[in-house]
Amino acid sequence: MTFKTEADSGVADRDEWSYAPAVGVGPLRFGMTVDEVVEAAQVLGQTQVSDCARDHAIFSPTWKIEIRRGAAPCPPAVTAYVSQAVGLFCIAADAVHGPQVGHDGISLVGRDLSELESDAIAHAEAVDAHFRYTPEGYAEPDDPGVVMRGQLVGQVLRSRPLFMVTRDGANTEWDSMPFEEYRHGQSTT
Repeated sequence: MTFKTEADSGVADRDEWSYAPAVGVGPLRFGMTVDEVVEAAQVLGQTQVSDCARDHAIFSPTWKIEIRRGAAPCPPAVTAYVSQAVGLFCIAADAVHGPQVGHDGISLVGRDLSELESDAIAHAEAVDAHFRYTPEGYAEPDDPGVVMRGQLVGQVLRSRPLFMVTRDGANTEWDSMPFEEYRHGQSTT
């Protein structure tokens, strides 16, 4: 299935990936090695592996794997982070080029963050569930494996979810977030 969005939204047509908490997203499974992620990503497109800055001494060496649907100059659709100690621990879906991933029927990728908040509140009220806010004030599912980030697309802040498990030496997914994912509001028009 492919989600289609309005042409003026700045969000591309996208494939649909499934999310299973503590298991993985699409063909990527938490705990995979760098080689396993690269092999699984071959069906999606080209990959580029690079070292991540070692921002905290408690974390083992970490690699970033950028997965692109097209040739090298296009932005990555998915960025995967692999720790030497625990394997794949974080999968980030780009707001523009990434696959659509849902949680309890709510599309999470590439959404205007204010619309996503409205949908999360309505869904929680309808099914007597919960949602939560990130420290930056973004609404997200009440699932410790989903960390919502904002990505500036044109003049609209769109959702860039991170699907995570806790990595070595961390207490929570927020503590596990790769340093590279702290960039906030980077324009990708």
